[in-house]
Amino acid sequence: MAGIVGYGAYAPRRRIKVEEIAHTWGADPAPIKRGLAVQEKSVPAPDQDVITMSVEAARNALRRAGVNGAEIGALYIGSESHPYAVKPSGTVVAEALGATPSIHVADLEFACKAGTEGMFLAFGLVQAGLVKYAMGIGADTSQGAPGDALEYTASAGAAAYLFGRDRVVAEVLHTYSYTTDMPDFWRREYRHYPRHAGRFTGEPAYFAHTLGASREILEKSGMKPADFNYAVFHQPNGKFPARAAQLLGFKREQIEVGLLTPILGNTYSGSSPMGLSAILDVAKPGAMIFMCSYGSGAGSDAFIYRVTEEIEKGRAKALPTRDYLDRGKRYLDYGTYAKFRGKILRED
Repeated sequence: MAGIVGYGAYAPRRRIKVEEIAHTWGADPAPIKRGLAVQEKSVPAPDQDVITMSVEAARNALRRAGVNGAEIGALYIGSESHPYAVKPSGTVVAEALGATPSIHVADLEFACKAGTEGMFLAFGLVQAGLVKYAMGIGADTSQGAPGDALEYTASAGAAAYLFGRDRVVAEVLHTYSYTTDMPDFWRREYRHYPRHAGRFTGEPAYFAHTLGASREILEKSGMKPADFNYAVFHQPNGKFPARAAQLLGFKREQIEVGLLTPILGNTYSGSSPMGLSAILDVAKPGAMIFMCSYGSGAGSDAFIYRVTEEIEKGRAKALPTRDYLDRGKRYLDYGTYAKFRGKILRED
């Protein structure tokens, strides 16, 4: 059985609090924090982007796997904020990992599920025996328009997963994808900020796809929520995944470990992959993990994993996900945040 042989995450240490953003726009932070269930979000520095964060997460994954970069046969980066419109992020990352030139590389886009899209493809190639190792990465530094609801949650982070057949730490037991054409969130060419359909992004978009994919994979696998130790869903805010879990029959304690949005924000393509990395940091051998992503436009990828005895061997070789979330935080004022994120445009 093919599965995850190495995993790693990365998140910027800089943060901005919901209160700081709200006060800038004359808004009351209390209902915003209650409505979104978010306290703060990560902010990338001017020299951080999808490529740099992907390299950090991928190196952590390779350290845990004990695999040399030259052994990677395929690498896919899913993101909606690739730094170049025409030039792949993946080639730079592959070069930094020492994986070139004998490697297949592609950049992927599917809104917030681009990360699990890369994981799905990497797993499939390994399962088919086409490559020994393949890596799927989810990373984003997406933005929200000033004062928009997205500005309170749009953050930055990355998670990388190396798939293989030897020394597997989490077997992939089942996968399922659920896709329709539902335009709830979009960004046209040359537009700096994405637009969204307000409440429509939740019901029916997020919940229709998340619940649809989750129910189908549970039916196909013959499993039920009570069979799992952990569950992780896409986290556009803190409330959506909690509600999805409740509607499916999962308990709050099953999603608690992977629910990172309250102190990290929405890392978009890295959202559910980062939640999975936090779970793998603490999961015991034999633990069952349920995972379902969501990407606007729209679709969900669902996975069922079983943790193996190998999980303990490489875990300490890289920083745990919670270290990036909880330690060394540096809080920014709105002016510095706006400068870092290119919200202040100057004419030369």
